[in-house]
Amino acid sequence: MANIKILLADDHTVVRQGLCALLLAEHDIEIVAEAETGRQAVQMANRYLPNIIIMDVAMPLLNGLEATRQITSKLPGAKVLVLSSYGDEDSVQKLTEAGAAGYVIKQTAANDLVTAIREVHKGNAFYSAAISQRLRDQLHARFRNGKSVRNSLTLLTPREAEVLVLIAKGQPNKQMASELGISIKTIEKHRQQVMNKLNIHDIAGLTRYAISKGIIEQTPDLAVA
Repeated sequence: MANIKILLADDHTVVRQGLCALLLAEHDIEIVAEAETGRQAVQMANRYLPNIIIMDVAMPLLNGLEATRQITSKLPGAKVLVLSSYGDEDSVQKLTEAGAAGYVIKQTAANDLVTAIREVHKGNAFYSAAISQRLRDQLHARFRNGKSVRNSLTLLTPREAEVLVLIAKGQPNKQMASELGISIKTIEKHRQQVMNKLNIHDIAGLTRYAISKGIIEQTPDLAVA
């Protein structure tokens, strides 16, 4: 089986060195390039075509958010795994909307990063425990407020459910259209129908819904309490 090719994007040399030491111990992971700015990350992603880009958020020249947007739009097959010191709701939401497939807090990287890489490579989402717990808390709050979505999945047609899965995996409209063999305009129509039926009107919310319902495969860390 081919190795998982990794691009490390972080402006701190000591952080990259630590990540290299951690990942090089894994037999199935290969670091193909390192970037110290967001602009370099985009350029190297296009050049080396890694499977996964481990992306810091706060970087010079081009921040991790914009770098993630550019990479996921140009290289839909590449997965961005955010590795940041900041796990606030706003950051997680913006990076998820930009196409990030996972979000790991640097403080837990030693325990979470290798698992996150393998899960994201398989097409799953991965969030550090603190983030996934907050997502579960938000879901429970919706239940308490009378906005349960437990039975709402049955409202979706099979095609709409397929679109929801691809949205949850961070795929852009163009890639979804190619994979399902339909037009981008039809994808947009299905996306709007999914949002209307679930009463969730942003991509981050749809992703949280998919995580909570187990629509995409999850690690035990992401199971809904």
